[in-house]
Amino acid sequence: MSYFSRLTEIVTCNLTEVLSIESNPAAALPKIIAEMEEGLQGATRSVGAAAASADRIEKEISEHRRQIHDLTNQAKAELAAGREQDARGMLVWKREIEDVVAGLQQQHQAACNTRDHLTTTLRAVESRLADARRRLSELGAQAPAAPRAGNGSAMERPLAAVAAARARDVEAELEALKREVGH
Repeated sequence: MSYFSRLTEIVTCNLTEVLSIESNPAAALPKIIAEMEEGLQGATRSVGAAAASADRIEKEISEHRRQIHDLTNQAKAELAAGREQDARGMLVWKREIEDVVAGLQQQHQAACNTRDHLTTTLRAVESRLADARRRLSELGAQAPAAPRAGNGSAMERPLAAVAAARARDVEAELEALKREVGH
């Protein structure tokens, strides 16, 4: 029996409710955890792909901006040499590239929004998985082995940065709470 068909189902599931309809929750939890781990792997791949897309578009924008700068300088040189028509042509070309950059900036923003949305979903799946593992531990059953540490692939690097940022956020919040309670 499959418990989840989409990541949103993992994120929105009420694990207590899912387990309440099972005759043997301790036997169902390893299956649920395995499906969640598959979902986590898919979410990890999606975040990596979205981050790579945002990076690729950002590099393309930078290259076009360099071209814009070069075309401006070429137009100045043409004008200084008395070739006004050639300078005009350079400026027309520059305007076309500026239009491309404007479109790429919108695509970059969309790619960043997608990456951020998928990262949030990934964190939610990680939280649901941690909850399921805790429940399995509470039931005294053996949890499936956690996935092995990655090899530092391009997809896993953005996730390491997300984990590091999350750890920093937790530490900062802990320090703020310590100040609040006078420790």
